[in-house]
Amino acid sequence: MQCGDSRLPIPEVLGMPCVKISMSAILFAGVAWMGAGPCAHAQGFRCGPEAVASHPDLALPDAPVPQASEAQNPGAPNQPAQGQQNSTDAQHAAKHKPPPQPKRILGLMPNYRAVSAGEIPPPPTSREAFMIATDNSFDYSAFIFVGITSLLAEGTNAHAQLGKGVHGYWAYYWRGYLDKTDGSYWVDWAMPTLFRQDERYYSLGEGTIFKRAIYAASRELITPNDHGKNVFNASEIVGRGASQAISLAYYPSATQTAGGFASKYAYAVGRDALTNVFREFWPDINQHILHRHHASSAATPAQ
Repeated sequence: MQCGDSRLPIPEVLGMPCVKISMSAILFAGVAWMGAGPCAHAQGFRCGPEAVASHPDLALPDAPVPQASEAQNPGAPNQPAQGQQNSTDAQHAAKHKPPPQPKRILGLMPNYRAVSAGEIPPPPTSREAFMIATDNSFDYSAFIFVGITSLLAEGTNAHAQLGKGVHGYWAYYWRGYLDKTDGSYWVDWAMPTLFRQDERYYSLGEGTIFKRAIYAASRELITPNDHGKNVFNASEIVGRGASQAISLAYYPSATQTAGGFASKYAYAVGRDALTNVFREFWPDINQHILHRHHASSAATPAQ
C-alpha cells in the first residue's frame, strides 16, 4: 500500500487502512514515549528534572502569583486620605457653625423659646409649652422687666388716669405684669395647643443682615406646625389679640375704644417682632463683640 510518497508496510492483522503520518505526529509520539517510559540513561536519553535542567526551553512558565490591587480593594489605599479629609470637613463645619442660642440674653432675659440655627428638635408637648409660658411669666427677670417698663410708662404719663408717683407706678406695674403673664399663656401655650403649632423661634444664623432681619420679623406671621411645615402663625396673631382684648377690662376707659385696642395690639405684635430680630442677632453679638462662648443652646426645657 502507498501512504503518500512512502511505502510503509502495515501489518495486515491490524486490519488498518493506510494512513498518512506526518512529522509532527511522529515527534509527538516520541515525546510521549520519553515521558511515559522509564528513563533510559543507558541509551543516552534524559527525562524528568534532568531533562528540564538540560533543556531550559522545555520548562513550563511559573503560575502567576495573585497580588493585591486597587481593583480588589479600591478603598484601602485611600482610607487614610479619606479619614483626614473627613476630619478637615468636620473642623471646617464646626468653625463656621453659627453660634448657639444662649438660655439667657445678657445673663438676665430668659430665652427658652429660641432654637439654635441648624437644630430641629421635636415639637413641644402641651405640658412643655405650658412650662415655657410659666418660665417666661414667673422668672425673676419678668419682675425686673415689668418694673422698668412701668417706670417708663409712669414717667411719660402714658395713661393719665392712672396717676403719678408711687400710687401711679403701682397701677402701671400690676397691669403691665398681668399683660405679660396673660399674653405668655395665650401665645406660648393655649393657642399652640389648639392649633398644634410650634411657637419657638428657629434661628436662621446665616445670610446677610437684611435677610436675617426680614426672616426674624416675619416669624410673627409664619411658624412651623407640629409636622414641621410652615403655616400662618395663628397662635401669635389670635393669642395676642385675645390678650389685648382682655386687657381692655382693667385699663382706663379712655383706652377702651377700637382705636385704643388697635394701638395696644399693634404695639404688642411689633414688640414681639423686634424681640425675634434681637434673638436672631444676639448669638453673634455675644460671641463676636462680647467674646463670650456658650457650649449649650437654649433648648426647650423638659419640665
